[in-house]
Amino acid sequence: MVKKVFKQMLITQILSAMTVTLCMMIDSIMIGRFLGVHSMSAYEYSTPVLLVFAALGSMLSAGIQVACGKSMGSGDEKGANLCFSSSIIMALTISIVGLILIFTLPNPICELLGAGDAAHPSDVFGFTKKYLKGFIIGAPAFIIAQIMVPYIQMAGEQTRLIVAVIMMTISDIIFDILNVMVFKGGMFGMGLASSLSYYVAIIVALTYFVKKDCLFKFKLSYVKGEMFLNILKHGVPMVINQLSLVVLVYLFNIILSNVDIDKHTAVAAYGTISTISNICYSFGTGVATVSLTLSAMFFVDEDKSSIIKLVRIMTFYAFVLDLIVTIVTFFASPLIAGMFLKERAARNVATQGIRLFSLCLIPCSLNTTFKNFYQGINRSNYTKIISVIQNFVFPAAYAYILSRYIGATGVWVAFVCGETTALLVISCVVWVRAKRLSFKDEDYALLPEGFGVADNECFEKTIYSSEDVVKISEKAEQFLKESGEDPKIAMYIALCIEEITNNIVEYGFESNKENSVDVRYMNKDGKRTLRIRDDCKNFDPVEYRKLHKNDDLASHIGIRMVMSMVKEANYMNSLGLNNLTLVF
Repeated sequence: MVKKVFKQMLITQILSAMTVTLCMMIDSIMIGRFLGVHSMSAYEYSTPVLLVFAALGSMLSAGIQVACGKSMGSGDEKGANLCFSSSIIMALTISIVGLILIFTLPNPICELLGAGDAAHPSDVFGFTKKYLKGFIIGAPAFIIAQIMVPYIQMAGEQTRLIVAVIMMTISDIIFDILNVMVFKGGMFGMGLASSLSYYVAIIVALTYFVKKDCLFKFKLSYVKGEMFLNILKHGVPMVINQLSLVVLVYLFNIILSNVDIDKHTAVAAYGTISTISNICYSFGTGVATVSLTLSAMFFVDEDKSSIIKLVRIMTFYAFVLDLIVTIVTFFASPLIAGMFLKERAARNVATQGIRLFSLCLIPCSLNTTFKNFYQGINRSNYTKIISVIQNFVFPAAYAYILSRYIGATGVWVAFVCGETTALLVISCVVWVRAKRLSFKDEDYALLPEGFGVADNECFEKTIYSSEDVVKISEKAEQFLKESGEDPKIAMYIALCIEEITNNIVEYGFESNKENSVDVRYMNKDGKRTLRIRDDCKNFDPVEYRKLHKNDDLASHIGIRMVMSMVKEANYMNSLGLNNLTLVF
C-alpha cells in the first residue's frame, strides 16, 4: 500500500510544488519578452524577497506536514485541528508584517537587494521597487496557498489541488497579457497579476474548507502557543533550507555582477536559469514532500517496514523522474532561453547555463528527498546540515573559485559540483554509521537505535481478497500465542481482525479497483495496538457505533462486538485511507 499511496500523492504534490514557481516562470517570460533586460534584471533582484516569503510558507507547510501528519497517523483529530487553526493565524501574521515592510521601507529593501542607490535611482531600481509592491499585495494568498496544500492533500482532495493550480496558471497568463497589452502597468502590473492569480487559487481551495464534512475545523479556541512552537520546531529545517537559497541567489547576483561580460546580461541570464530551475526542481520537491508526509506518519506508528519501503520507493522516483527532466531540459535549452530573452548575448549565456544546470537535477532531487525524509523521522539535524551544504556552502564555494577562472560558466558549473558533493557527504555519513560501503535502504533510512518493534512483537499482513481474511486472522492468533500472549486475548484480537477486515472486503472493495487492507498488530511495553488501514470508501466504525448504540441489539453485532473488546478506538481518514487504531 505504501507504493500505491506514494504514487497517488506524487502527481498532485509535483503540481502543488509548482504553485509558486508557475507564476514566477510566467512573469519571467512576459517580462523578458515584453519589458526588456533591465526589467528582467529587476525581477531577478526581487527574487530574494520572493524566496523569503516562499521560505516562510514552506516553513509552515513543512511544520504542518510533520505535526499534523503525526496527529493524523495516531488518529488524534483534535491535534489536527489545533495545528490547522494555529497555522492559519501564523500565515496571516506573516502576511501582514510583509505588507507593512514592503510599503513602508521599499528603498532600503531595494538597496539591500543590490538593485541600486535610492539617492540616484536607475531604471532597474525603480522597476524592482514597483514589482515588489505589486507582488506583496498577494502575500496573504501567497502564504495561505502554501499551507492549504498539505491539508487538502491529507484530506485526499487531490483533484481540487490540480484544479486550483490550473486556475491559478490560466489566471496569471490572462492577467499578464492584460497588463502588457492593455493596461501597460509595467513591473507593478506584473507583480499585481501574480497576486491576483494567487487569490484565484485560494478561492478554489476554500471550496473544500467550507464543506460540512471538511476534516479540518478552524476555532479561535484551538489557537495555542504550544502548537505555534511545535509547527516552528518542525518547520525550522525548511526555513534554513530556503534561506540558504536566498543567500545563494544574492551571492550569485554579486558574483555575476563582476564577471567578464555585461553584468545586466549575466544577471538576466541567471534570472532565466533561476526561473526554469524552479520548475525543474518541482519534480524532486514533489517526491520529497510526499516522503516528508509519509515518513512522519509511519514514524509515529513505529512502522519500520513501511519506512524502509518508503526509502526504496522515494529514491527510485527521485532518480527516474529527474533523469527524464534532465534530458528534456538539456536538449531544449536553446528553446527555453529564447522563451525568456530576446537579446542574443543574454540568450546565448542562458542556453549554456541551462545545459550545465540540468546536470545537477538528479543529485539535487536525491539530496532534497533525503533531507525531507530525515525531517519526518525526527532527524532534523541531518536536514539542517544537508540544507546548508547543498544550498549554500558547496555551490557558493565552487562558484566563487570557478568564476575567477572561467567567468559566468564557473557559476553554472557550481550547481553540478555543489549538489554532487552534498550527495557524497550524505553517503559518507551512511557508510560511517553502517561501518561499511552500503547502498541498502535500511542503512540510508538512518533510523534511531531501538526504533520499531521486535519481530516477535509485531504482526504485519495485507489482505487482497475475502479468502485472505480467515487465513490472516488465524495466522494472527497463532502468532500471538507463539509470542506468549494469553490464548483468550489472542482469540479476541484475531476475532477483531476477522470481523473488521471481512466488513471492509465485503462492503468496501470495489470491483473496478485493486483494493487492499493492511493489518498491523504490535505489543510494545505492554501496550497492545491493532492498526487496520484500507484504501476503500470512507467509513468510521467508531462514529457508526455511536450513532446506532440504541438500535436493536441483534443489528450491527460485528461492530458492537469489536468495540466491546477494546480499551480505546480511534479513526481518521487521511491521504484517502481509512485508518482505524484499536488498543486492547
